[in-house]
Amino acid sequence: MRASADELSRLYRATNHAGNVPALEAVYPGQPAPVVRSSGIGSTREIVTMSWGYPPPANAGARPVTNVRNLASPFWRSALMSPERRCLVPVTAFCEWQGEKGSKRKLWFELANAPVFAFAGIWRPVDGGASCFAFLTCAPNAIVGAVHPKAMPVILIGDDADAWLTAEWPLARRLVRPYPDAEMRMAL
Repeated sequence: MRASADELSRLYRATNHAGNVPALEAVYPGQPAPVVRSSGIGSTREIVTMSWGYPPPANAGARPVTNVRNLASPFWRSALMSPERRCLVPVTAFCEWQGEKGSKRKLWFELANAPVFAFAGIWRPVDGGASCFAFLTCAPNAIVGAVHPKAMPVILIGDDADAWLTAEWPLARRLVRPYPDAEMRMAL
C-alpha cells in the first residue's frame, strides 16, 4: 500500500484519522493497515488504522480470520448486513505465493487503470484494543486463478466502493465477484 493519506482522503472522500500513512511494502496478518469506514455521522467517512485479523468463532481455534469466504455463515451475518460494519481496505497491489515450500516467491497483481483500489472488508471493535478487519474473497479470475486457484480478494473501485459502504446487503452482495481479467495485470 503505497498511497499517501492525502490520496486516500481524496479518493474515498474521507477524513484522515490514521495520521501519516507510511508506504507499506507488505501487510501481514496481525499488522496494522489503513481502512476506510463510515463514521456513523451521516454519510461521512474516515480513514483509521486497524489490525488485519478478525477474532475467530469460539470453536475455531485461536488464529484470527483474515479472509471471509463463507458469506452464508452466521458468524459473518451481522457485519455483512450492516453497512456501518463494512469497510474498504485500500491497496496498490496484492500478492499470491507461488512455488514449493521453502522456495516460494511472491507474485504481485495490480489493476491496469486504477493505481489505488480497495478490497471489500468488514471490521469490528475489539475489547481493550484496536479495531480489526478481514476482507472478502471470491472465486478467482483467470489471471489470479493461474497462481491461486482457490480465491482472490473482492476488488472494488469507484461506484462499487461507494455501494459497499452504503448499500443494503442484497445489493452489496452482488459486488462479491471476481474482478475482470481485462482490467488486471501481474505487476512487474
